[in-house]
Amino acid sequence: MHIRSPVKPMLATTVDRVPPPQSCPGGCRYEPKFDGFRAVAIVDEAGAVHLSSRRRVRFNDAFPEVVTAVRERVPPGTVVDGEIVRWGPDGRLDFGALQRRHVAGRRRGELARAEPCHYVVFDVLESDGADLRPEPLRERRLVLEALLGDEPPGALVVVTPQTPDVEEARIWFDALAGQGIEGLVVKDADGPYLEGRRRWWKVKRRVTAEAVVGGVTGTRQAPESLILGRYDAEGRLRVVARTTPLAPAARTGLAAVLHHAGPDHPWPPELPAGFAGGPYGAHPPIRYVRTEPEAVVEFSGDAAVEGGRWRHAVRYVRLRTDLSPAQVPAFGTVP
Repeated sequence: MHIRSPVKPMLATTVDRVPPPQSCPGGCRYEPKFDGFRAVAIVDEAGAVHLSSRRRVRFNDAFPEVVTAVRERVPPGTVVDGEIVRWGPDGRLDFGALQRRHVAGRRRGELARAEPCHYVVFDVLESDGADLRPEPLRERRLVLEALLGDEPPGALVVVTPQTPDVEEARIWFDALAGQGIEGLVVKDADGPYLEGRRRWWKVKRRVTAEAVVGGVTGTRQAPESLILGRYDAEGRLRVVARTTPLAPAARTGLAAVLHHAGPDHPWPPELPAGFAGGPYGAHPPIRYVRTEPEAVVEFSGDAAVEGGRWRHAVRYVRLRTDLSPAQVPAFGTVP
């Protein structure tokens, strides 16, 4: 085999609109963007499966049912790239189920039976002794469909849908949002697989919503980002999101309306990373300045909402002086 150890997956750059077909030199190919864990699967000549994350961390122990399914469906001497996902009972993607595998320890086998995950494959890097990374996507796709296109009912390893039709892709963009699909990934049909390079595009469905400012990073006089909250049914202010860095004009405008919090502020001096984007324990605690929860802002976020919180950083849109904190949607409300 040409590939015997984990590779750096090819990546995508975020764009705000669905690119038209002529945006790609060889014509665009559109695929749904699944909300899961990126994973590369190497099946060596002996049939052993090596499943690794985007950062080349071993996934075999966390997702044993995926390893078994790959061994059964993918021929020896093959390397594929895809996304590990979990569909919940309501038909939506359940990212929380994936996160539970990291902390489950001995319970991983039990969770694999109770909450089985799927491996959605969208590329093939090697097959039958041929290194396919230099080949155009359109050729790699034909190989992938020949390998995995005949999916038996209930298969845990499936091929992602793909279309050259931008109108069909826009239908997917709208219709699949209810299942937790984040948006679209757009690829050049003539493009090779470039490890670690951002040569694909991704466009995420975004919605606007409102929240209360409960804190800032930086200083109150020069806020760098906002920590946002919403009140739950018991009247507790819960963290829901953290914004991307603020523009200079936004910093000036917000500094004029934000005030230092009094001693009864409900949040601790530091927040775990998972309370304002990202997995719990993945980063050091967030140091921030607490502010009085009286200013309401509008923000733009993607579809990755888990347990009432936006996992990815949101974008500040504007100050909502026409709304009071009591008029902000309750914690847990799906936008």
